[in-house]
Amino acid sequence: MGRNRFKDILRYLRFVMKNNRLERLKTDKFPLLSETWNKFIKNCLFCYKPGQDVIIDKQLFPSKVRCNFTQFMANKPDKFGIKFWILPNVKSKYMYNAFLYVGKDELRLEGESLPENVVIRLMEPCLRTGRNVATDNFFTSLKLAERLKAKQTSIVGTTIRTRKEIPAVVCNSKGSLHYSKILKSESGTTLMVY
Repeated sequence: MGRNRFKDILRYLRFVMKNNRLERLKTDKFPLLSETWNKFIKNCLFCYKPGQDVIIDKQLFPSKVRCNFTQFMANKPDKFGIKFWILPNVKSKYMYNAFLYVGKDELRLEGESLPENVVIRLMEPCLRTGRNVATDNFFTSLKLAERLKAKQTSIVGTTIRTRKEIPAVVCNSKGSLHYSKILKSESGTTLMVY
């Protein structure tokens, strides 16, 4: 596409109507692209069915845009950007569901942690289908495992020893375990230490 053609298209391309921009800014933290983003995700959900195994993780898209939801992540190559929570399929790496992290979420239930909310929101279309979700230690918790189990979904993930639901035998081992240990709870969850 030529430069002039691109400029002609860009001149008429609008993501939001100017007459209701101020109203939408009061309720939507992502007003310029939220409609387009929601249509894109709706198409992803409609056009693609993920396999048995899915992953949930965060993705920082590098950006120098100044907005109230720009994130700083010291351990990433590009330190500043816009953070998305994404759910891709394991085999195809195709994104099935995602949403933007805009800070405190008014939709989150009282007493529900951010990781739980993210997993449940992303997995909503896949719940009660017998799928398995893999997470890192930010998301994995016993409470989340029990919630997903009630919705016929399994979870596999790493965790850290300092979580309150981890048994004392694991917390106190401090690397002294020279063999694998499998612990089962009454709720049917399994913790494997190796």
